[in-house]
Amino acid sequence: MQFTKAEDYGLHGIIYLAEQPPGKITPLSEISEAQQVPEKFLAKIFQSLSKAGLVKSHRGVKGGFSLARPADQMRIKEVLESIQGPYYISKCLADADSCTRAETCSVRKLLQLTQDRILEVFEGHSVADIVAWEKKIPA
Repeated sequence: MQFTKAEDYGLHGIIYLAEQPPGKITPLSEISEAQQVPEKFLAKIFQSLSKAGLVKSHRGVKGGFSLARPADQMRIKEVLESIQGPYYISKCLADADSCTRAETCSVRKLLQLTQDRILEVFEGHSVADIVAWEKKIPA
């Protein structure tokens, strides 16, 4: 299991916005450069984040993005799922009908337990938590 590039770039982009002064409108080009992410790809990701109500898009000469609400009110699960949809570690968990042994499969039960724990962690932490962790990492 791996994060997609979109999830990685989107999460880092949100974290970058959370590190800015409250209310600051940050140009996409700045986020792209700071996070070393292709700007066009980041634009698509931020479109999803905007639709989900996590970031605000500001148009015009001084346009860009800002957080739509405080970082401590944004769960990591919410950020990731706004980019890629519901989080599943296995196809059989996303669609039980795809497997004829779904009800009796012990591997599926293990995968479900694993997925539940991962989602607990994602739901249990906010963007603000990650910003705080980054400030504690020595340079």
